[in-house]
Amino acid sequence: MAYQSVFQRYELKYLLTPAQKDRVMEAAAPYLVPDEYGRTTIRNLYFDTDNYRLARHSIGKPAYKEKLRIRSYCQAKPDSTVFVELKKKYRQVVFKRRIPLPEEAAMQWICGGLPCPESTQISREIDYFLSFYEGLRPKVFLSYEREAYYSRDNPDFRVTFDASILSRQDGLSLQADVSGTPLLPEGKMLMEVKCAGGIPLWMTRVLSENRIYKTSFSKYGTAYEKLIFPQFKETANYA
Repeated sequence: MAYQSVFQRYELKYLLTPAQKDRVMEAAAPYLVPDEYGRTTIRNLYFDTDNYRLARHSIGKPAYKEKLRIRSYCQAKPDSTVFVELKKKYRQVVFKRRIPLPEEAAMQWICGGLPCPESTQISREIDYFLSFYEGLRPKVFLSYEREAYYSRDNPDFRVTFDASILSRQDGLSLQADVSGTPLLPEGKMLMEVKCAGGIPLWMTRVLSENRIYKTSFSKYGTAYEKLIFPQFKETANYA
């Protein structure tokens, strides 16, 4: 199977209720179809330094930020295809580079210091990232239930719904079951609208009619604020 390896797009985020989601999907029915994964449980391993340099930079809402993760669209086995993803954001534009690899090979490359099995421009970018942020280790396991759709007329226009976003700092393996601390407010889900240019008029209309407003939400940044930063505060209080 051929996988898209390079992305450049806007990613707009909205917190909405299940009722709002139903109204969006009712309006979207003539325009959207499920993507190849449809409904799936996504697992991610996020990498960071021991002092969480990447997370701390991200929550400061800088003009430029970057992160490294390994993603699986199922509970992985050593030979399952996973994606090593380097994601960068400059102002409002998201740039993503990714490489599909067997889970075991991906972990040996990113965690074990072995070379990437495929030497490409993207692998060299990731190698540079690993050398620049010396000592990167898996720090957070983050999972969620996703529904993904794309436009019948423009495959670059995508809409995803993420529910049950969970995060933890143990069991850091894509082969593990999902569990963890919820990151979303009760009764909310995250919708992401992903596009290379403008939003279609029908989507603009349904957002306006249902008072669904754009928000800022970083899954990894929220995990840091809810799980990791409180530990630092507690240590400081008792130092």
